[in-house]
Amino acid sequence: MQLLTPRLMLRPWRDADRQPFAEMSRDPQVMQYLRPLATAEACNAWIDGHIAHQEAHGFCLWPCELRESGAFVGAVGLCYVAFEAHFTPAVEIGWRTARQFWGQGYATEAADAALGFGFREIGLPEIVAQAVPQNVRSRRVMEKLGMSRDPADDHDHPLLPEGDPRRPHVLYRLRRGEWLARNAG
Repeated sequence: MQLLTPRLMLRPWRDADRQPFAEMSRDPQVMQYLRPLATAEACNAWIDGHIAHQEAHGFCLWPCELRESGAFVGAVGLCYVAFEAHFTPAVEIGWRTARQFWGQGYATEAADAALGFGFREIGLPEIVAQAVPQNVRSRRVMEKLGMSRDPADDHDHPLLPEGDPRRPHVLYRLRRGEWLARNAG
């Protein structure tokens, strides 16, 4: 499996991705709004979980690299929401990119390719995204992708403990028909 955009490639995980993923995951700015991956073992378990998700479902958060140089940009893709909530079962889109690649449109470009895969190839009826309300960068990507938020969908992330400032989440949705209408032709 491989998805190409003008500047990026989303592809299966390789052992060579483990070190740059761990380096990215040690950056406090990258991880500010995400559940921490404090050790190499935690990073490897995260990657292994996505490899298993790919094998089981045909998609995951894939490594994202620059086509021109092969530089590791981050991880972008689709996965099943891993907890029960009023909006599950659901497939969500997610991304995390290394800080040196922020502000260049890579997350939006890669996420749009992942949406296309989800809607065209898999035929998903809807894809969701969630974030901590203060994560303005991710929310801006969601809006650029055409996703919309209904405050009634906001929720507490059940895998985060009470009192954790990352527990409150906003939910954005995009339905297949909306995406196809925006991407006709």
